[in-house]
Amino acid sequence: MSIESILLHKKKLFLQTWLELLLSGYPPETVRLLKKETNQFANPVGHAFSSAMDQVCAEFLQDNDPQKMAPLLDRILRIRAIQEFSPSQSLAFIFSLKRVVRELLKDETAGGQVGGSELAEFESKVDELGLLAFDVYMRCREDLFEVRIKEIKNRTNRLLHRAQIIAEIPERKAEEE
Repeated sequence: MSIESILLHKKKLFLQTWLELLLSGYPPETVRLLKKETNQFANPVGHAFSSAMDQVCAEFLQDNDPQKMAPLLDRILRIRAIQEFSPSQSLAFIFSLKRVVRELLKDETAGGQVGGSELAEFESKVDELGLLAFDVYMRCREDLFEVRIKEIKNRTNRLLHRAQIIAEIPERKAEEE
């Protein structure tokens, strides 16, 4: 039995453990809120995390298609990119997947059902997922910076426009007299 099929069999525990590692960087009261409320309108971040993690998990354990995986990771990483996390903190949950898998496969590894080469191959897939997640995260950060730059330009243009109008008022009064 492959690692992927064992993990699909243990999917609920797998997801729960992985989601807890994602949420571990948040303050305890935030974690309680993100876990407790399942309504997507009352808790959009918690809902986005849990549904996206479920879809990432399913895709990763079955087809592992980067084209399908990128938009799923985007749903998680776009939120993380906005928050006050460093890039390493934002992506740590991907690499913690190795720890989760080792813990869940303890019995299978000890029983000889899962060999070291299989585990090394699976961990290589996790590394590839991490690289894909890094690319997605950087695109999210670039989008965020573009929005910030556009907002600064708009503010500057409004200020310049106001300054120009204010400068024109004395000129208009002089022309009227």
